[in-house]
Amino acid sequence: MGEKRNPSGFLLKQRAFLKLYLITMTEQERLYGLKLLDVLRNEFRPYGYKPNHSELYKALHDLIHDGILKQVKRKKEGTEFQEVVYYEFVDYEKAKKYKRQLKAELDRCRALIEKAIRDNFA
Repeated sequence: MGEKRNPSGFLLKQRAFLKLYLITMTEQERLYGLKLLDVLRNEFRPYGYKPNHSELYKALHDLIHDGILKQVKRKKEGTEFQEVVYYEFVDYEKAKKYKRQLKAELDRCRALIEKAIRDNFA
């Protein structure tokens, strides 16, 4: 992960959006990949957004590669033998920094969308 996230000039990329939610969800509780995907799909269903399996795992792998998260194998709740990979923080300060950068980017995107609505539907 670079020191400064460079905006694309348009709207936030899907992977950056997913990484933001994955960090927040990791802050709230330990979840494994498929559970993360289920939660995100349920959260965004009313908005017509259905993140796909491969993009979620690419985002998780980016966070691991960036030294923000790590994988930890644990027994799945309610099972005796089944193990799943959970995600935990390696460097929570990096995670908070990434979230701050994304907040600035989301504010910029919101302003761009609000301008488009004002200019074209007022």
